[in-house]
Amino acid sequence: MISQEKIEELSRRMETLGIHEDDLIEKFILGSGRGGQKVNKTSSCVYLKHIPTGIEVKCQQDRSRELNRYIARRELCDRFESQINKVKSQKQHQMEKIRRQKRRRSRRSKDKMLTNKKHHGEKKSLRQSPQSYE
Repeated sequence: MISQEKIEELSRRMETLGIHEDDLIEKFILGSGRGGQKVNKTSSCVYLKHIPTGIEVKCQQDRSRELNRYIARRELCDRFESQINKVKSQKQHQMEKIRRQKRRRSRRSKDKMLTNKKHHGEKKSLRQSPQSYE
């Protein structure tokens, strides 16, 4: 489980950010997904909402309710910090990178890419060894 030191560290972090337990709405929801009957029967999924900012966090990473409570609070602190500092987290950068990769190319960039490929193919064809006509 979670050590007492980690719990105290998280509570200090929440205190420095100005997040109080009174400002949180905490609900336990029935789990879903993989994990079988145990996950689907117990309310181990944790839902947290910070009332002043409206930040919502839902966590179902583990079967244990206590571990999910800890992870949800840690995620809430991360989101709160990124909102204060206006700094994009590593996860947001990764999501934006994937979105850019999936985005369709413009016609001009596609044409440019194809001409470069054609030019490179012509260069490669010049590298062939000379053929003998015997």
